[in-house]
Amino acid sequence: MPPVLELHLGPQVLNTAQAVGIPIALVGAVFLSFGAQFQSRGVKQVEARRATAGTELGGSELLRLIRTRSWLMGTVMLGLAIVLQLTSLRFAALIVVQPIGAIALVVTAILNARMNHIHLSRKVVRAIVLCVGGVAIFVSIAAPSATDSAISDDDLRTILVLLAVVLVVLGTLYAIYRARMTPVAYIVGAGILYGFVATMAKTVINRLIAGQFDWFTVLCGVGLLAAGAAGLYLVQTAYAVGPPDLVIAGLTVVDPIVAVGIGVLVLGEAQNAPWWAGPAFLVSGAIAVFGVFQLSRHHPEVADREAARSR
Repeated sequence: MPPVLELHLGPQVLNTAQAVGIPIALVGAVFLSFGAQFQSRGVKQVEARRATAGTELGGSELLRLIRTRSWLMGTVMLGLAIVLQLTSLRFAALIVVQPIGAIALVVTAILNARMNHIHLSRKVVRAIVLCVGGVAIFVSIAAPSATDSAISDDDLRTILVLLAVVLVVLGTLYAIYRARMTPVAYIVGAGILYGFVATMAKTVINRLIAGQFDWFTVLCGVGLLAAGAAGLYLVQTAYAVGPPDLVIAGLTVVDPIVAVGIGVLVLGEAQNAPWWAGPAFLVSGAIAVFGVFQLSRHHPEVADREAARSR
């Protein structure tokens, strides 16, 4: 970890590492917003060329994506967002950095509304406020007391087992219910996987910097690639069946909840938090998740798709 100095901001305490990591994460969130918008546009262009629009993407559609300019631009921007996020994880704890991505929801909602001439109703705006507000409360509680400790082999073993269970469960559910999956189902699945991706990425980076290149590190890298590939497919399919701001809403809420859950329960990053922090985490997380479901219910693009299906 970089050298730490403490900045006293009123009753809160923010160390200099966090003061560097948080702005980097914010810039990454902006790139995430633009990347999502351009990738979504590319998916829509590919989707418009087939007869079964609004369903999951097949192999031929995925191949056409890599030849679509807007999708490639979005991918580059998302790549930059990932690099910035990984950089911020080097400076600040997982439970501080991951939830900051929620700012991407605001930027994406504005971009999508402007580019597609969509009016955001009060219910949609209220849902976005719930998502971002819940995450903001979470970060304001987590940042002053978060501890960024080394990940032990036992911790890593636990994370790898959890990831294996998650991959099996999600794969089974996808095989059974793929014909009936909704945009929220794809988004939740991708968010769960990306929560593990963030944890694995942080682990690999820290172990490589510390010179710990062993079979645990290799397994962690394999898990990262497996979760990342599965999550990428679910995200691209989510763009095909739902609007980009709904996709980002799910990712920036579900992803942090999973990553934070790992950080708190497995890595002990909140061990210095006050007694009331646990209930506050649960309440703020519930607020954010409620906002995602409200957004999926009231978003005009989702409503239009449902109306078209019912006809």
